[in-house]
Amino acid sequence: PHSLTLYVELACNGLFGAGKGSMIAPPDPDRRVTLSKAELVVFNRDVYELLVDLEILLDMAQLLGEENQRSFQALYTANQMVNVCDVTDPSTFPAARDLAAAIFSQRNGESQHTIHAMGHCHIDSAWLWPYEETIRKCARSWVTVVHLMEHNPELTFACSQLGLIRVLWQAQQFEWVRSCYPGLYARIQDFVAKGQFIPVGGTWVEMDGNLPSGESMVRQFLQGQRFFQEQFGRLCSEFWLPDTFGYSAQLPQLMRGCGIQRFLTQKLSWNLVNSFPHHTFFWEGIDGSQVLTHFPPGDSYGMHGRLEEMLKTVKNNKDKGRVNHSAFLFGFGDGGGGPTQKMLDRMKRMSNTDGLPRVQMSTPDQLFSVLEKESSQLCTWVGELFLELHNGTYTTQAQIKKGNRECERILHDVEVLSTLAVAQDGGFQYPASQLQQLWRLLLLNQFHDVLPGSCIQLVVEDALQYYTEIRRAGAQLQEEAVQSLCRDLLQPKAWSTPSTLVLNTLSWERTEVISRPGPDGTETLALVTVPSMGYALMQEPFVPPHPVAVRKQEDGSITMENGVISVCLDTMGHLTSLQLLDSGRSSVPDGCYANQFALFDDVPLYWDAWDVMDYHLETRKPVTTLLKPLEITLAGGLRGSVRFSLQVGKSSTLTQEIILDATCPYLRFLTQVEWKEAHKFLKVEFPVQVRSTNATYEIQFGHLQRPTHWNTSWDWARFEVWAHKWLDLSEHGFGVALLNDCKYGASAHRNVLSLSL
Repeated sequence: PHSLTLYVELACNGLFGAGKGSMIAPPDPDRRVTLSKAELVVFNRDVYELLVDLEILLDMAQLLGEENQRSFQALYTANQMVNVCDVTDPSTFPAARDLAAAIFSQRNGESQHTIHAMGHCHIDSAWLWPYEETIRKCARSWVTVVHLMEHNPELTFACSQLGLIRVLWQAQQFEWVRSCYPGLYARIQDFVAKGQFIPVGGTWVEMDGNLPSGESMVRQFLQGQRFFQEQFGRLCSEFWLPDTFGYSAQLPQLMRGCGIQRFLTQKLSWNLVNSFPHHTFFWEGIDGSQVLTHFPPGDSYGMHGRLEEMLKTVKNNKDKGRVNHSAFLFGFGDGGGGPTQKMLDRMKRMSNTDGLPRVQMSTPDQLFSVLEKESSQLCTWVGELFLELHNGTYTTQAQIKKGNRECERILHDVEVLSTLAVAQDGGFQYPASQLQQLWRLLLLNQFHDVLPGSCIQLVVEDALQYYTEIRRAGAQLQEEAVQSLCRDLLQPKAWSTPSTLVLNTLSWERTEVISRPGPDGTETLALVTVPSMGYALMQEPFVPPHPVAVRKQEDGSITMENGVISVCLDTMGHLTSLQLLDSGRSSVPDGCYANQFALFDDVPLYWDAWDVMDYHLETRKPVTTLLKPLEITLAGGLRGSVRFSLQVGKSSTLTQEIILDATCPYLRFLTQVEWKEAHKFLKVEFPVQVRSTNATYEIQFGHLQRPTHWNTSWDWARFEVWAHKWLDLSEHGFGVALLNDCKYGASAHRNVLSLSL
């Protein structure tokens, strides 16, 4: 007699990840699932092995082609096996298997391409499921991998943060398993020590490759590498990011600065317009730093070990002749799962079989080491690796984008003020552990399906809650640092004039108009100059040399001028003139309107939250319905401002306040939108009187130029791009920049700067 214990895992979840009609659609709340049958069966290994033999032989016969004699040898061998085998007589199975073994034992020549197979299990930290479910996905997937390793000592597995278990592991997912499944974690550590379970990646999560700030990317590597060093005694030498939506031109420098010289991804195989010209190459960043980069030529991180995939890996390789080795990542992914025994058994039969590429179980280090030896003829790609798809992720879920930018700023300010407090007062306790916890929350939200907004509502709610926690805790830490740093200054003196303490956490001197509480509790304005990384005590109001003048014209338009710039706005809030007074040159072309809101249809081919297609540009409709005409809200002095409201689409409203401060060289737009549209895309456009074939965009710790024309398919495929805090169009001696505090999607076509809202 045998006993069997069956464990069933239950979680109180809704039907997320089971979209009605398609995987990414909202789920059907009325869907019901019934378990109708569960079977206990006896596994017949002889039959299983025979079927795998036949599968490989039949694939060889079908896929190698009539011009290849090996296809006929495989076909006739399979035919003989069928003749020899009597399915009712197991004693005939060995003879049939011997026929297959004779084919598989015929060896390759030395020049055959070598495929480096690595187990992989891509697990998205959040996507069609929330963070909490990912913890269970990691445990289920990795225990399967460990079980496979116990029976297949040759198996290597690279663990990735996203979920393809085989090759890459993100630090956050390791931490989840360490905390929730310590027994499994101990088994994993044993296989890490044996060299089979291979943590790679080097970052805290597989973050978005475009939108995090430079400091955030540094922290991704810092937290990830520190975790791998503490837990496994080694740093990652490969950056593993298979599934994010493009790769910043700053990444090579950041990788090299964090001890990483190798990079693996495959997402550019999704390009909608241009086929990327390489699979193995050197990638050069904006400072000249280079990393050896490999795209698995099979264009997937979730292979199943089939012969068709092996042949595609060789045929599709765009660097044949330069290198003779490539990666093959196998295992169920995205939602986890990882490698299976059948995948391994298929590849064992192809390890060194004449007519097929050589297949060997390998590791990322083994692959990149041999690629480094063969690298003398490799090409170099300079600049960003731009994904020609998923351009909508720069804008989707505006609250997540805003939360990311705000929290990056908050953590910067807390660290600056806390560092200054420690330098001044050795008794101040630097909040290292609290900051690490807050940084890890922010880094988690930068996962490549969370920050881009390509996730379900449950994930968005979790992310917004984390941002709220960072804001709350960050404000408290900031207050504690200021109290320590400026304790004496904050103590009121009976004989002193009431004053306001103003801090500047940026690295340059700033003169700005600020708002401060007045004696009666109302807000009052003041002009203040604060040194770099310093403070100023403001007592007597500082009178600007040229106060802001605001005038309403007979036609309802309004002009504002502060001695640096002058502007003219019509009743719709359009900017009809923007002049830098010293130059005497207007920035807005005659007959054009800047600050023009435009609405576009947004109906992509499939990936709704991810994509905006180039044909959306053909549906442009200027926003022209005025709800409240332009009116003056502050009449000048230290600040002038005007306000107006528009109707956007059928049901949405937009209210904007336009502000000009004394001494300020730029105009500010405070925009609030009550958004109720579906499948629409709102942008704001600024045509400028500047001619240049390239516009400049801020990226992490630098900037990047992109063409303003669409001469080639590579140019027009970048009809919607990403930027951080600014984009600029300049010619010799003159230019105009468009700044933002919470947006990432942008474009510059010919002379029109556009910000996606």
